[in-house]
Parts: sequence; structure tokens; C-alpha cells
Amino acid sequence: MRSIGELARASGLTVSALRFYDSAGVLPPALVDPVTGYRWYTGDQVAPARLVAGLRRVGMPVAEIAVALRVGPAQVHRLLDAHLRRLEDGLADARRELSRIRTLIDAGERPTATSLVLSRVDLAAAVDAVRFAVGADPELPMLCGVLIESDADGVRLVATDRHRLAVTRAGARVDGPAVRVLAPVALVDEARALLDAAEDAVAGGDAAEAVLTVADGTISVTVAGRAVDAAALPYDFPDHRRLLRPAADGGPAHRLTVDADALRAALTSADAPIVTRRHDGVPLAVTVLGPDGQGGVRLLGADELTGDALRVGVNGGYLLQALDAAGRGQLLLELDGPIAPLAVRRPDDVDAFSVLMPIRL
Repeated sequence: MRSIGELARASGLTVSALRFYDSAGVLPPALVDPVTGYRWYTGDQVAPARLVAGLRRVGMPVAEIAVALRVGPAQVHRLLDAHLRRLEDGLADARRELSRIRTLIDAGERPTATSLVLSRVDLAAAVDAVRFAVGADPELPMLCGVLIESDADGVRLVATDRHRLAVTRAGARVDGPAVRVLAPVALVDEARALLDAAEDAVAGGDAAEAVLTVADGTISVTVAGRAVDAAALPYDFPDHRRLLRPAADGGPAHRLTVDADALRAALTSADAPIVTRRHDGVPLAVTVLGPDGQGGVRLLGADELTGDALRVGVNGGYLLQALDAAGRGQLLLELDGPIAPLAVRRPDDVDAFSVLMPIRL
């Protein structure tokens, strides 16, 4: 047996990284002392730990690292190819942006403002779709806001607190260069309140427009002549695309159709099965989902966790928030194993979805 410090030295991972990969269910120790909580590993875990260290150094997402440890060499090579394409795409984007910046510098110009004009209702729906996933940890200020990204004909909003990720997109008329800014959550909430206040004041209902403007590090939202603004947060938001499934991975094991209201009712029922697990020594209530054999999903109890049937454990409260953000009607749940993220999507909108990190069962 090797101590956690010995495995850290043998693998190139830090002790804190090994603790993280244990909590994520990627590289659990062979033995945990029930009294001290100290982790012990076997010699057979050195090679997997070195693989994790290498994949970590090239920035592979945790979910894909977990997959790499449980599949064969051919599938690992496909994961590496997909990740390399992502890195190459990111480098191409960075080169284009640097070229634009150099042009501005050489021309002696200040960066121009970008305005996005979109439906007030669409902006409100976009905020509602991601607000629940905004982080609140002061030690992770880069997660305490909503990422705003524009493209040629719309705007994308993204939020994550590491345990869940929410992404949505709305069409917009875009005037100015592409932007990628992090809006503080206080501004997001003020803008949402402004959108509500404008509902009765603006004639035309859904046709009323909101204008989101980014200029000189300031973000403003204007509706019906009223505006709120704030400085953009000076942090680098994580690349949410790294958390998403690569095309080469072949899609989820199960894409299940559920009725949002029915699943919400099952989750909030007094009879809803709950499984208790300990996380860092603290009891944790876990909602476990699995296929019902008819294309849908069902909640599983503690007595149904044996065998090899597919099941995913999540925070039930987080799942309810994701369902509320997705809206009513038919939704898609994507399940891909006990240590893979659970995705919640609308079947009619590929640009809007939530991802919940699993809880190890």
C-alpha cells in the first residue's frame, strides 16, 4: 500500500489533486482509514494516476479523464483526438482575437462598443435559464457571475458553480465586435428586475426590446428608457466547452424523454426515494436516477443499487432547479454512467441545457 503522499510523488499529482479526483469518483483510494480518514493506494494505481496527471496537464475535462480510465486504448485515443481538436480551435480563436487587437493598436483606435438588441422576453428567459447555476464561493470569484458571449446573430449566457453548468442562447441584432465578458450577479439580478418592471410599462408586450451594451469594461442593460450598469468582473471564466461531451465520444448511453411536471412531482413527493452517502465525512442526501426500460427515467432506492444497471446520483435540489430553468413539457435527460455528468435539455433547443455533476454512489 502507498500513502497519498507516496502516490503523489510517484504520479506527479499533488496531494490536493488526489483528494479532488477521489471526491470526483475518478481515482478513489483502495482503502480509507475509518478512524483517521487517511487514504491508501495500491501499486496498481500508480499507472492510472500518471495517466490522470498527463491528461490534467493538457487540460482535459474531469468527466473525460474519468472515461479514459475505464475504457480501452482505442477509445482513449478518440478522446485525445477530440481534445486536441478543441485545443486547436481555441488557439485559432485566440489568434483571430490577437490579430484584431493588433489592428486596433496599429490604427491607434480605442475598442468600439458592442450593442445587442433582443426581445425583452428572450433576455428574461435566458437569465432565468442560467441564474440558478451561478456560484457564490468568494474564493472562486470567476464563478460569481454570468458569462456573456456574442456571435454574429445572438448572445450566449453561461453560468457554473462547478457542481452544475447552465448554458442558453438568444437571437439578437449585434452591432460591434464579438464580446466575451463576465457580468456580476448583482447586475444580472438588477437587469432581471428591470425586465419585470418593464412588462406592464411597455406597450407591445413580447415585441418590447432590451439593449445589452458592452463598452470599455462596462456592461449595461436598457429597457423602456431605464438602464442598469456595472463594471465587468476582471476574471477569466472557465471554458465551458471543455465540460461538454466531445463529438468523438459517440453521445450518451441513454437519452431519456421525461415530462418535466411529472418528474418534478416525483422528486418533491413525500415518498421520493433518497439514498444517503457520506461526502468528506458529512451525510449527503442523493437522488438516484436510472432508465425505466420504456424510454423514460425513474427514481431508485437504496435497495436497487446492486448489479450493473445504469444509475446516476445527483443533488435532488439542483435537479429541481435545472427542471425549473428548462421549463415545462417534454425534456431530455442524458445519462452516461455513475461518474459522468447528467444533462438536462429541451428537445427543441440544442443551445439551451444544464449539466449536473454526479455524486459518487
